[in-house]
Parts: sequence; C-alpha cells; structure tokens
Amino acid sequence: MIVVSDTSPINYLLLIDQIQVLQLLFEQVIIPEAVRDEMLDPDAPEILRRWITDPPFWLDIRSVSTIDPALSVLDAGEQAAITLAETLSADVLLIDERLGRQIATERGLSIVGTIGVLDEAANCGLVDLADALARLQQTNFRISRRLVQALLDRSTD
Repeated sequence: MIVVSDTSPINYLLLIDQIQVLQLLFEQVIIPEAVRDEMLDPDAPEILRRWITDPPFWLDIRSVSTIDPALSVLDAGEQAAITLAETLSADVLLIDERLGRQIATERGLSIVGTIGVLDEAANCGLVDLADALARLQQTNFRISRRLVQALLDRSTD
C-alpha cells in the first residue's frame, strides 16, 4: 500500500503519542521534502522538529519536481503531498486541512485524516479511541463535539 502524508496527521499523532499507528497500519509512509521542511520550521512543535531530524525507518522522504499551479491556493506541504500522491498513484493521502482534502478528493485521491487513522487504529485494537480523541482535543486540533460523540457511540456498538 502506498501512503503519502501531509504534515498535520504526523504532527497530531506525535502530539498525542500515537505516531506508531502509522507504521502498524501502513508499514511505510512517504512524505515530500516540503512536508519535512514544514516539520523543521522553527514555529513547528518541538516534538515534531526533534522527530523529523531522526526519522523512523518506515518514513520515506521524496522530492517532488513539479507542482501543478492549480494547487497554489494550498500551502507548500499540501501542494507537494497531493502532487506526490498523484505521481505515485498512492492508495491513500493522509491530510487534515479542509481545502486540501476537498482538492485532493476532486483530483480523485483517496484521503484519510488524523481522525480516520485513529478510528482505523481503534478498529484494529491498536488504540483506545476515547483516550486518543480526548488527547487530541487537548491540542489545537479542531473537531466538533458532535463528531467526537458519533465516533465514540459507534465504537461502543
């Protein structure tokens, strides 16, 4: 399975101490250099900057040669992640930002966000969904209470 990620899912999974689920679910995750550069930005969370300076064996960093100008409404990481996902015919693009998700979907890419990753990890018995969502809500991740409740209700059925 080819999985490409934008910055956000990796960032939030690190912040809630659940980064291992990416390797457990997907074995390998590919990011473009632009995403690595966002992770190294001085304004990025320290945990993310430290993590990317010594990336795990399952993270593959690739260059992207040409970006479609139609993607210019997105940040550099999103542009590169979408481009790389298209170039590699990725099975999944991990992305959270609403506009990026919309554009990726319009371009025929299959997308999953941080919530989807946590939900799948919980379905596989890898995480406690209630705990992971509670931790996520303690970050600056935006998620509606209604969605959290729907996920929790479904997970207890």
